[in-house]
Amino acid sequence: MLLFLVPVALATVVGLFVLWPDSGPTRAQQAADVALPPGTTYPEGRVVSVQTFDCSGDASVHPLQCATAVVEVLDGEGKGDFQQIDLSADVVADGVEKGDTFVLTRDAGAEGGARYAFSDYSRGMPIVVLAIAFAVVVGLVARLRGLMALVGLGFAFFVLLRFILPGLLADESPTLVSLVGSAAIMFVVLYLAHGFSARTTTALIGTLFGLLLAAVLGAVAVSAAQLTGLTSEETNTLQGFDPTLNFSGLVLAGVVVAGLGVLNDVTITQASAIWQLREVSPEISWRELYTRGMAVGRDHIASTVYTIVFAYAGAALPLLLLFELYSRPATVSLFSSAVAEEVVRVLVGAIALVLAVPLTTAIGAFFATAAGSEVGVATDRRMTALRARFAQ
Repeated sequence: MLLFLVPVALATVVGLFVLWPDSGPTRAQQAADVALPPGTTYPEGRVVSVQTFDCSGDASVHPLQCATAVVEVLDGEGKGDFQQIDLSADVVADGVEKGDTFVLTRDAGAEGGARYAFSDYSRGMPIVVLAIAFAVVVGLVARLRGLMALVGLGFAFFVLLRFILPGLLADESPTLVSLVGSAAIMFVVLYLAHGFSARTTTALIGTLFGLLLAAVLGAVAVSAAQLTGLTSEETNTLQGFDPTLNFSGLVLAGVVVAGLGVLNDVTITQASAIWQLREVSPEISWRELYTRGMAVGRDHIASTVYTIVFAYAGAALPLLLLFELYSRPATVSLFSSAVAEEVVRVLVGAIALVLAVPLTTAIGAFFATAAGSEVGVATDRRMTALRARFAQ
């Protein structure tokens, strides 16, 4: 295994060094800085009073309620000031009450003095509490291994925020950036969470194989399906900031990054199953170990395929509702650019996942039986030495 992993690890380190983005702003970042007023800050404000009014308009079919709110600025340069802000109908529809906390935008360079506007609801406290609860539950149930997984997750976010995302905004290849970043994440995360062992190394090899396969299949699928990547409001905004970005490459990078978690889950489960079977039956042959391991793998594949598809369906539920309302054939909606991009992402990831299972199982069965044979030979030698000693 080391003959394969050492070159891959060295290539990953070299890739990180060569592709690491410089500290200078990208073209998209420069455009975004120009688009946003200089000196804009985002203080929080507490609602002191709310006055609603009808803003339906003559042509509106449904009555709409807008509002004017007075908020107390809670931090920043204007802390303690009271400001009047306008709230649109969609904000009021969510329910605005006295005591609610908003995230505001403060434009310090506005004519006539700083101007405040509604940006979003403040959600810091519930999210922080939920994150702490998640960490506590993981620590209590999974103990040290779970805590190390959280450390690995922190490293994964570091690579994502400092390498992959800036690299995708630069002129580097999205495929190389996503592959190198994903490989670096997997090297650290797997060994941190599961320890240095042949079992973990088996899972790592299977995961790296799945990532490479996802990149190759994704490149073919994106080209064959002529996916432009310009299917959402976010990508259109990115195009406005930097039209030279490789948006088809971003689709491919999304395929690789999306496969990280699922591939890791499947390969480590397969490797663990193989080693557990070997411990229960040390005399089991490689073929039988592979067969029994694949029996577990097939069940895992079936459940994971459902997980992937339903996870996409849940995330894309508003889009699916729109297609339900459109009076056009289902195939036209299914093959449209907005859906086809996600369908390709799901199918490529699923193919890579399915093929990673037999590879991981075969590698695990081979090294588990080889390790067992070495242990058996060492045991026989110790027994022979003991018999010789007693004979004397």
